[in-house]
Amino acid sequence: MKCILLALILLHVCLALPAQDMGVINNEARHFRIKTRNDDIDFIKLDTSLSAVKPVLLFLQGSLPLPLFFTSNTGKIYMIGGGISNFNYKEIQQEYHIIVISMPKTPVLAPESNLNPSYCYVPDSSRADQFDPEYVQADYLDNYVLRANRVIRFLKKQPWVAKTKFVLTGHSQGTKVAAKVALQNKNITHVGLFAANPFGRVDQFIRQFRKQAENGELTWEEAEAKMENYYLYYQLVNTPDSLRDHPEYLAWKTFSEVFYDDWLKLDIPLYLAYGTSDITADLCDLVPLFFIQEGKNNLTLKRYPRLDHNFFEVNADGQPDYKNGHWKDVMDAFLEWTGK
Repeated sequence: MKCILLALILLHVCLALPAQDMGVINNEARHFRIKTRNDDIDFIKLDTSLSAVKPVLLFLQGSLPLPLFFTSNTGKIYMIGGGISNFNYKEIQQEYHIIVISMPKTPVLAPESNLNPSYCYVPDSSRADQFDPEYVQADYLDNYVLRANRVIRFLKKQPWVAKTKFVLTGHSQGTKVAAKVALQNKNITHVGLFAANPFGRVDQFIRQFRKQAENGELTWEEAEAKMENYYLYYQLVNTPDSLRDHPEYLAWKTFSEVFYDDWLKLDIPLYLAYGTSDITADLCDLVPLFFIQEGKNNLTLKRYPRLDHNFFEVNADGQPDYKNGHWKDVMDAFLEWTGK
């Protein structure tokens, strides 16, 4: 019994280790690391100073193992920041401490030679589609929630963090993490969900095939065959034996649950923003109906016509116009809302 008790105490100490200040990256951000028994939870705070007391804006990025920074082949360092580089972040950081958590088992700063064409980190540059096996095993919902809660626990103890306001935001996959964290963590005062799917993940592909059939891009027979393949795949994803043999299925299983029921459980202000050309977020239009049924009035819904999943304008052919992005407008409108 004494051995078991000692082991539990040591485990608690290990999990409770304070974050290490890993220094400054590119004179843009301060890098912190929380070490646990099985994981290093890395996160950055944009801006390098720890003197000003400000509220936190914690941004939970979408899917895929993108590093927060990368070193180009010429030696220059560039910030990806989980997409935060698309914001007016230098203006936002005048009012907030902007925090971004690194993806699990993914370097905070990676060389360009280890990035595939989508800027995802790959251990072997000759195999651009093969992610790190450790990342694949860590890529599931509960792990992201645990990591975020540990970062929040650290932040709330810092003298440079204001105690009255804590804004949690997520994009795409990050919206699912944000909802779970907000339910568990009473420190959160405002939640922003961007490009969210209230019904999970797999359903969007079924809806896409249906739209393609309605538009004549597929025959109904072709659409039905594609739907059946996804039904079979989802059945496989939800089979315990398959999960043991294929850890990559765990992300599909955990991120494909219905999420609007979590949103309904929140009583703090909730902001839901999406582009109307984003198949992922089509069903956000239904969400106000659920809130009305429950007699809740803490939801704000913001549509952005003809913008895609990443808030780029969409051309006539349905492709994103990468010269016309609107993330700055989207985030600025959200932060103005939090001030109200």
